[in-house]
Order: sequence, then C-alpha cells, then structure tokens
Amino acid sequence: KVEEGAIDLAEQNIARQNQLTVAELRKRLGQDGLSLKQLRDDLRTQLLLARLREREVEPRAKVTDLEVDQFLQEQLARQSLAQQEINLAQVLVAVPEGASAETVANLKARADRVAAQARAGVDFATLARDYSDGTDRTRGGEMGLRAAERYPEIFINAVKDAPVQAIVGPIRSGAGFHILKVIDRNDPKPAVVTVPQSRARHILLRTGPKLSESAAVALIKGYRQRIVEGGANFADLAREHSQDGSAKQGGDLGWVNPGQFVPEFEEVMNRLEPGEVSEPVVSRFGVHLIQLMERRDAPMSQRDQREVARNMLREKKMEEAYATWAQEVRDRAYVELRDPPQ
Repeated sequence: KVEEGAIDLAEQNIARQNQLTVAELRKRLGQDGLSLKQLRDDLRTQLLLARLREREVEPRAKVTDLEVDQFLQEQLARQSLAQQEINLAQVLVAVPEGASAETVANLKARADRVAAQARAGVDFATLARDYSDGTDRTRGGEMGLRAAERYPEIFINAVKDAPVQAIVGPIRSGAGFHILKVIDRNDPKPAVVTVPQSRARHILLRTGPKLSESAAVALIKGYRQRIVEGGANFADLAREHSQDGSAKQGGDLGWVNPGQFVPEFEEVMNRLEPGEVSEPVVSRFGVHLIQLMERRDAPMSQRDQREVARNMLREKKMEEAYATWAQEVRDRAYVELRDPPQ
C-alpha cells in the first residue's frame, strides 16, 4: 500500500531534482501534454514496485564470506596488473598456418632445445638472434618495459608468478612457440584505498496503526521548519522524538561507508551539503528527517573493504534475483477468457 503522503514526497523530490517548485513542475507537465493524475499514478506504481522488490527479492540476495574473498582477490589481481610494468624477452619459433602435425612436433622440439639452453645459462639475447622468428630478434628478443596489460594475456598468465631472470615456456600461441625471459618487473606499491564517508543524523518516526505515514510526514515537516527557522536544535528534537537507537546520541549515525543505509535514505543523504536538512524521507523503517553533518575521504580498513565488496555483490545479486523473480511472475500469469452467463 502506498499512501498519498509518500506520493507527495516523491513529487517534491522530482521537482527539486529539476530545480523547480511543485507548482512549476505541474505547469510544465501540462505544457508537455501530461496530466497530474498520470504522474501520480506512475509514482504510485514505482513506489509499489520498489516495496514489492524489497519484500520479494532482497531475501534471495545472500552473499557468503567465500564470495567476498573471491571478489577481493579478483579486484586486487586486476588492480595489480593494471599498475605493474614488466620487460619480457622472447624467442619465437613460428609455426606456419596449416602446418602438419609432424611439422608442429619438429618445431616444438626445436623450441624445447632453445628453452633448455636458456635454462642452462646460454645468453638469451644470443639465442634470440640465432633462433627467433620474431621481429624483435635484432634487440635480443627484448620487447621493452611496458604496462603488463599491453602484453598478450597468454604471456602475462605464463609469467605472473615468475621471478626476474626466470625462463618460461615454451608456450603455444597462434603464432607459434614462445620461450620467455623476465628481464625486469616493477611491481606497484600497495595503494592506500580510501572511501568517501558521510556522517549524518536523523529523526525517525515509525509508522503503524498508531501513526499513519501522512501523519508522520506532517510531524517531520514541522520539525524541519523549526530547525530551519532556528527555533529548535536537531539533536534535541532527535533525543525527544526519534524512535530508533540513535536517539540518545541526538540522532547521530556516526561515520558510514557507501551502501550502509537503505537506498532511499542514502540517495537523499548523498545530495545534501554539510549542514543541510532534508525534506521528509519515506523508507521501509518509517519517515526520516536527515541532516548531513560532515563528509571525508577515509582510509579503508580490511573490514571496510569487505563490507563494500559485500554491498557491491549484494546489489549485483539483487539485480539478478529481480530478473528471475519477474520472469517467475510472468510465467505464472495467465488470462482466462469466459463466456458471459446466458
């Protein structure tokens, strides 16, 4: 169920996002040939779908610790590869297109002999000049220090765990057999990961049989008016009226990372400037009044990184679960045609 007060707030948010008053928004709708009823019906549908999605889809989006570990490892490997520089040299034993199995076997044996000589200590540059079919043979097979991502993926996968001066291969590509030598490697310094944090406080009124959503919105609007006009202090009103655990701290929610609040709360908070007080915000918990206190970029602890990763994975799973749920609803739907009674 969506009450009229929630639709009023959604309409006000649209007007604010377009830097219009509600009256100006309605006037522009008329100029575009859209009725106010159509807008409010659309908003009602969007709010209904959002609440239905929360109820039906969120319980399906469970993220395990193993999934978080795998995600962080993949991110670290990708970041390390993007920042790493490496210098490789190669001896290429080319394999002609359409070569017979016997020819391929002979060329493979040749590549094995070159690799064995390289591992035995024979100068790699000399081997490249003598045996390589690559265009870099005149440089002793050296391809130059460059970002790892500029090398073929097959090369990077082959040498990712190899130390400097190591010989790797032969490895097979579409061009032939490659014997690689790690000439030099510049590993990236561990980056200091920061996260934009927000510190906000709020007043929450929980809706239910004793307090309707529209009544809660009216009360929150009254609190906001008193705060903006300077007649009341936000923290004092929070201690007196807020109905959650932050009330004793004047509504202070502390420093938080992105993704820690429900989307409807966080979306509004992220648009606020420090010191600014929001209009009433309706969420699954009730009606909020939010004031942004501060913002900062803070170093992320391991625990914070895991929490951010978990939130990202949850959002991805939510999208997948929503698509699956929507398809299930479509599959269950049907139209039954009945003849009118005679």
